[in-house]
Amino acid sequence: MKIVGVTACPTGIAHTYMAAEKLQSAAEAGGHLAKFETQGAKTENILTKEEISNADIIILGVDKQIDMDRFAGKTVKKVSTSRAIKEPDKVIEEAIAGNGTFVVQTSNEKSNGDQTENKGLYNHFMNGVNYMLPFVIAGGILIAMSFAFGIEASDPTSDSYNVIAAALSQIGGDTAFALMVPALAAGISVSIAGKPGFAPGIVAGMLASSGTSGFLGGMLGGLLAGYVTDLVANKVRVKKSVAAIYQLIIVPLAAITVVGFAMIFIVETPVAWLLNSLTEFLNGLGETSGLVFGLLIGIMMAADMGGPINKSISTFSIGLMSAGVNAPIAACMMAGMTPPLGIALATLVFKNKFTEEERTSGKSCWILGASYITEGAIPFAVADPIRVIPSLMAGSAVAGAISMSAGVQSMAPHGGIWVMLIPNVITNLPMYILAMVAGTLVTCFALGFLKKPAEERLNTVEN
Repeated sequence: MKIVGVTACPTGIAHTYMAAEKLQSAAEAGGHLAKFETQGAKTENILTKEEISNADIIILGVDKQIDMDRFAGKTVKKVSTSRAIKEPDKVIEEAIAGNGTFVVQTSNEKSNGDQTENKGLYNHFMNGVNYMLPFVIAGGILIAMSFAFGIEASDPTSDSYNVIAAALSQIGGDTAFALMVPALAAGISVSIAGKPGFAPGIVAGMLASSGTSGFLGGMLGGLLAGYVTDLVANKVRVKKSVAAIYQLIIVPLAAITVVGFAMIFIVETPVAWLLNSLTEFLNGLGETSGLVFGLLIGIMMAADMGGPINKSISTFSIGLMSAGVNAPIAACMMAGMTPPLGIALATLVFKNKFTEEERTSGKSCWILGASYITEGAIPFAVADPIRVIPSLMAGSAVAGAISMSAGVQSMAPHGGIWVMLIPNVITNLPMYILAMVAGTLVTCFALGFLKKPAEERLNTVEN
């Protein structure tokens, strides 16, 4: 059979490509012709109209909305990227058998499968994160680079003032990083209402950012903008003769006005109070409380390695950076680095516990872990979840606990070990390195203790 499909995750980093690779391998192992388009950081392996037309089945491994019009009239099987990675054989079998498939309707109608599957709050929030991440990552790293010239080098009144540091700070902090909340709100709004939700979402995010409700206000504003715009733009029926002017003028005017008033008079005060209370609480954490919070961060980061739980705590920590709380993101980054690093070390120390293929894959985990790409651990977790996932959680919990209890802060939201090389980006760097080493060792030795020898596992499978 001819199978084509698309894989796409909210961040477009690891899950997108892993899902495509797993589905491709499973399809070819079953004797099928297959091609999967990856909509990651950029769209690659693009499907042509002819390939889509000639396909017997289409498989979508996606965690965000994609253009479905190109598949009009075709039978589609839609799953999450996580399921595509964990159960590629079953996904293909179900697709061929017609289990859980639907036909994409023609014209402007949308199939039920597409309309219902992507309407959860998680999908809306992850779409917002997808919009926000480029601003956060680029802006945060540019800020970190400015600190290499000195903590106060971007301040014109400081004796250590440097014009390059000031430019980096202006680009990264005053502009890119300042746009993360508006981008978050716009992404959430667009996920709910489509393109008409962009402008109201941006306005809601700007009001939250310029006010005191911060990223929490941006999240609520994005939801509010999305649902209000969806009601005005998509639910209200108007005559065709005035439809164009209605969408061009009335929709943005009505949505922005309603959302703007709601943000100023309803959302701002209570959310600002909540965010300030949370900020004071986190800044006031002592060693014991910080240790517990760090343990929790570590467990959540390693629980699903880039999935909903991981994304939730990392997004929450990134949002706290806008309020000047930089310790949680440091713990997140460390707890996200140790799963691949621990696996990489374990493939060297406990070679008999891993197959030759796993030991080869373990080499790439050094780079993935050092780059804060937790998803590098997924293939190992999929192959042996009962033993691997608890090992990863243990190591990440230790790393997060040490980082938080030591009060380590990160001025960059991403970058892994590489931003540690920039002066002044990581506070209390010795304890941060200790957290990385300790978490990596705990993961490594937990894997060595829990995993069965590779030969024993292979014999069990064969029998």
